[in-house]
Amino acid sequence: MSTETEVVQFVDENGTPTGEVGPKLASHTANTRLHLAFSSYIFNDKGEFLATQRALSKRVWPSVWTNSCCGHVAPGETMIDAIVRRLNYELGMTAADFQVLLPTYRYTTTPYNGIIENEFCPVYIGRASSQPQPNPEEVEDLKWMPWQEYVDALESDKADIWSWWGKDQLKQLKDHPLIQEYSKPKN
Repeated sequence: MSTETEVVQFVDENGTPTGEVGPKLASHTANTRLHLAFSSYIFNDKGEFLATQRALSKRVWPSVWTNSCCGHVAPGETMIDAIVRRLNYELGMTAADFQVLLPTYRYTTTPYNGIIENEFCPVYIGRASSQPQPNPEEVEDLKWMPWQEYVDALESDKADIWSWWGKDQLKQLKDHPLIQEYSKPKN
């Protein structure tokens, strides 16, 4: 599904879809309505975390480094199916062992080029089952890194190299038991 045809589902304060949808790009404005999304954190068998840099051509938050993959859930699609779809589209990869980290995470960003993100955005963790082959329209760069290196980078970021939502999620994820589990090498 291309960005031009992708839609967002508008939700209430509890993340329940209202039945209304809107085109993805046109729905992101200075007055963005609350809509359903997800964030995912993918780890490999070595316990390394996959950080990605958004493509320079992205309309919103271009070039910032962030978590592995984010996206919107299509009507009738499960959250896991949306994650699998976006991992394939953005990173050309597969993952498994998905678990929810923050089931009711919600955020509203400060304006970026006149656009505000306003998302009910459950956060998931998963384990890579293939190597990434990034789509250059979505991902400028990527790197596997130890979780503590990611934490240190976000906590010391004064130049806003890292995403607003990544920093906000880190407050709840830094010492999360599932992060600690996935960041250890698999035996």
